[in-house]
Amino acid sequence: MKRTWIGLCLLSALFAADGLAADKKIVFVAGRPSHGPGEHEHRAGCLLLKSCLDKVPGVTSVVYSNGWPDNPTTAFEGAAAVVVYADGGGGHPFLQGDRLKTIGALMDKGVGLAAIHYACEPTKDKGQKEFIDWIGGAFEIHWSVNPHWDGNFTELPKHPITRGVNPFKIRDEWYFNMRFREGMQGVTPILSAIPDGSTTNRNDGPHSGNPAVRGIVARGEPVHVAWAAERPGGGRGFGFTGAHFHRNWGHDDFRKVVLNAILWVAKADVPPNGVSSALTPEELAANWDDKGRR
Repeated sequence: MKRTWIGLCLLSALFAADGLAADKKIVFVAGRPSHGPGEHEHRAGCLLLKSCLDKVPGVTSVVYSNGWPDNPTTAFEGAAAVVVYADGGGGHPFLQGDRLKTIGALMDKGVGLAAIHYACEPTKDKGQKEFIDWIGGAFEIHWSVNPHWDGNFTELPKHPITRGVNPFKIRDEWYFNMRFREGMQGVTPILSAIPDGSTTNRNDGPHSGNPAVRGIVARGEPVHVAWAAERPGGGRGFGFTGAHFHRNWGHDDFRKVVLNAILWVAKADVPPNGVSSALTPEELAANWDDKGRR
């Protein structure tokens, strides 16, 4: 009996060492409250995605609210992927102190990274180079723009992230004209659409418009609002510029793209028909930040 017990322990240790027994750990970094009710619901959005992933075998996830874990060493230990859904620019949770180094160390280990909505925007002086390396692209002020428009995704590439996803159309604050890697090296567009004329009805500004964007829209060129990236060291990244409106998580195809992408960046198996999930109105309305009357 003693020999059997010792043998089982050795087998368990071998499986753990090979990564066969351990679940893929997803760490969500949810930003502080922002915007009005139903917009930039970082915590609610992360908890919603977690609830969907909780039903996927071999995956475990945890959500840290208010921008950054109190104990990052413990929080990120054993992570297969990090998902950040937060405000960006100078207030981006990754740009405070030496946090870029913390994330960079994870990237060097091959940990995946997914950035959702405003979290795709670091600053040009701090974080942009890293984000382009890590996830393949980033929002750049006076180059990228953030209009509200109807993204009509009529064609989808063949990729694990698009498994089970149907073409769809949805209104959101879809950022576009992102700053991507030179020549799109290692970057695969996932959601692309042609922005309509309403996207250039604002004056030029850091986020609102510029001559390059006006030319793109005038020519009717498609733009990429979600993309996948592979890093030379084996890590993976994903950028998704939508999810300004919390209600959009209720759209099955919109939600599935992001759920599939999280598995993909974590190097977990994406099911043949993608991640199946269903939400009730009550689940969609849960965990909103206290921003006043809804």
